Amino acid sequence: MVEERAFWLAWSHIAGIGPVLLRRLQQHFGTLAAAWEAPLAQLREVEGFGLQTLEAVVKERSRLHPEELLRQHEQENPHFWTPADSAGYPRLLLETPSPPPVLYYRGEVQLEENQGIKPLVSIVGTRNPSEYGKRWTRKISAALAQNGFTVVSGLAEGIDTEAHRGCLEAGGRTLAVLGTGVDVVYPPSNRELYKQILHQGLVLSEYPVGTPPDRAHFPRRNRIIAGISRAVLVMEAPTKSGALITARFANDFCRDVYVLPGSLDNPRSLGCLGLLSKGAQVILSEGHLLEMLGAMPQLDSVQTSKSFEPLPLPNLEPELKQVLDAIALDSMPFDLIVQQTGYSAGSVSSALLQLELMGLVSQLPGMRYQRC
Repeated sequence: MVEERAFWLAWSHIAGIGPVLLRRLQQHFGTLAAAWEAPLAQLREVEGFGLQTLEAVVKERSRLHPEELLRQHEQENPHFWTPADSAGYPRLLLETPSPPPVLYYRGEVQLEENQGIKPLVSIVGTRNPSEYGKRWTRKISAALAQNGFTVVSGLAEGIDTEAHRGCLEAGGRTLAVLGTGVDVVYPPSNRELYKQILHQGLVLSEYPVGTPPDRAHFPRRNRIIAGISRAVLVMEAPTKSGALITARFANDFCRDVYVLPGSLDNPRSLGCLGLLSKGAQVILSEGHLLEMLGAMPQLDSVQTSKSFEPLPLPNLEPELKQVLDAIALDSMPFDLIVQQTGYSAGSVSSALLQLELMGLVSQLPGMRYQRC
C-alpha cells in the first residue's frame, strides 16, 4: 500500500493545487490517497476546483506515479516532512489553514519543538535597522535563548540576522525559515551564520533543494514563521515591510504579537507603531516580555484542531465567485487572474477589492493575491 505522504507530494506537483486546496481535498475525501482515485465529478464538488485545475489533474494523474515520485524525491531531498508525518511535522503549523504539503529541513531536529513542548518565538523586522533596533533585537533574542525559548527568524539581513546571532551567542537554539531551498544561502553574506545554525538549530523551507531566491517566495514563507511560533515579535518595521505580513499571519493564526516601541521620527518604527494602534502588545524590557510570554497557556491546554474547518463562503455574485474561484494557488499574480476569468482588468481589480473587504482575499507584494 502506498503511504499517504506520497500523495501529499504528488498532489503538490499539480499546477493550481496549493496548500489551501490540498486541505479541502483532505477534508472532503478523508485522505489524499482517496482523492487521487476520485473521479472528476467528485473533485468538482470541492470548493476551488475550476476547469483549468481539473484539466491539470487529468493530465498529471496519468503521468505521475506517487510511489515512484516519493522514492525519487527522497533520493534528491532526503529530509522532509508532510502532514502525514505526525511525529515530525510541526504541530502548530499543521493547525493553520495553509500548511505546506512538503516541509524540507536541514540541521538538528528536536521533536519537542515540533510537538509544541518547547515554545518557539519568532523575531522579525526590517532589513535596514537602526542601532537601537539591532541592540534590542540581540538583547531580547539572548534573553529568550537563556530562558528556554527557541528563536525563529528568516535569515534575511538586518533584524533577522541580529535575532539569529543574539540567540546563538547566548548558547540558544534558533530556526531559520528560508524563501529558497534549504541548501541555498541568501543573502550570501550570511553563509557563516547559516553554518552555525545547522550546528545549533534547524533550517526549514517549503521549497526543494536548489531553489534560488524569488521575490514571491518571501511573503509566502512568512506564514510558516508565524505558523510554527507561539508569538511573533516585530522589532523595527516601516509601513511597507514584510515583517507586517508576518504579523498579519500571526493575527490570522491567533498568535500573540509583541512590538518594540520606537520614535515617530524614525520611519523604521512607523509600522510597529501601527501594530500597537491595532492591539499588539508593547515590549517594555526583556523581563516584561518574558513575563508576558510566561503567561501564555501551555499548549496542551490550548484548544486545537487537527482538521482545519474553513468558514462557509457567503453567497457571492457570479462575477465575484468566478474571480475567487480563479485564485486556486496559494498566491497568484493579478494578470493571471485576469487571463483565467476573461474579465477586463478593471472588473477584476474591482472584484478583488470587494473580496478583500469581505475578508476572502488578501493582497501580497508584487500585485499577487491569495485566498484567506
